Amino acid sequence: MPTHVLVVEDDDKIAAPLVRTLEREGYVVERVAQGLLALERLGHGGVDLLLLDLGLPDLDGLDVCRRAREAGYRGGIIILTARDGELDRVVGLDVGADDYLAKPFALAELLARARALLRRSTALAETAPAAGPAAPALTRDGLRIDVQARRIWIGDVELAATSKEFDVLALLDTTRGAVVTREQLISDVWDENWYGSTKMLDATVGRLRQKLEDAGAPAQVTTVRGVGFRLEDSAGA
Repeated sequence: MPTHVLVVEDDDKIAAPLVRTLEREGYVVERVAQGLLALERLGHGGVDLLLLDLGLPDLDGLDVCRRAREAGYRGGIIILTARDGELDRVVGLDVGADDYLAKPFALAELLARARALLRRSTALAETAPAAGPAAPALTRDGLRIDVQARRIWIGDVELAATSKEFDVLALLDTTRGAVVTREQLISDVWDENWYGSTKMLDATVGRLRQKLEDAGAPAQVTTVRGVGFRLEDSAGA
């Protein structure tokens, strides 16, 4: 099936060549120029990747990103913006974006990042256990990560997490009890060519650890100094 991309960009000079390039690459592309229209389109489903400008005329792109995740959108989100400071990137990722690309950007780099993000999403889905009856799984004690649905359960209570928090936890869960190196986490969850600070990883793990603790999860993320992190069941869990 073709990949559907929604471009949210109010500047015609940026949107037009971007849409043409994506279409030449075989994507099915739609474009809107306002945040509220983007949320309405996402609500209809079928969008695999959202390319999101932040400086929209009716709604800040960060609000669009946050609302999209809160509404259950599980596809990829790449923010495209002139706000290129480290704090800007952290905020963008915190509200649910998967990647962040500063303007002006090279179309080739954007395409590479889009392909990488879509590959990661596919790989995570393929590593998910075979689908079984849902009801028994949701009532099972302990921490459970449903990769296909991108949902986290503690017993029968769902834990809210950003896209990056989910990806980190899902990767740690694939080898629960074993160490996953910092390099592997950054490569698999962000990008092997990620150029930003590794503080992104530490901040994401810190938030995830706090959420698990606050929710009373019978598992915790432990730091292995100088190596990486592991997800381990709590004593008595």
